[in-house]
Amino acid sequence: MTNTTQNGTPVYKTFILNQEWHLRIVGFFIGLFMMAIYIWMAYGFINLLLNLYNSYPDNWSHGAEVMIKDIVIILASLELIRVFQAYLVMGRVKVTFILDVALVVLIGELISLWYREYNMNEVFMSIFVISVLIVLRIVTTKFSPDCSEA
Repeated sequence: MTNTTQNGTPVYKTFILNQEWHLRIVGFFIGLFMMAIYIWMAYGFINLLLNLYNSYPDNWSHGAEVMIKDIVIILASLELIRVFQAYLVMGRVKVTFILDVALVVLIGELISLWYREYNMNEVFMSIFVISVLIVLRIVTTKFSPDCSEA
């Protein structure tokens, strides 16, 4: 069911909630998700520093491995928060933000292959998927409707 306002923009109304209440509820849940991610990231950062401190003299290589994996996870979390913030500000999510999150996560997976037993098929598949995502990221940035033509 759609109504229009005076300037002609459509106002969507569901059976239960109008658009204003829907936006408030979605904003509340996204805020909760963001707070949970912030707390999780703070815990991860503290845990990262403690693991680094504890592994310094004896087991530096294992500590570096854990540190790199944790940093990539924290970066992916920051990208996810960026997606949530964009949704709250713009009311939509840009495809480029989703591609950024996917790229960070997949690059982290590729890095983690370095520290464990890996199959060359896994490495080539990861590189192929990352390459496709990079091409998609370039295309979506180049042909974005938000870009103004000069």
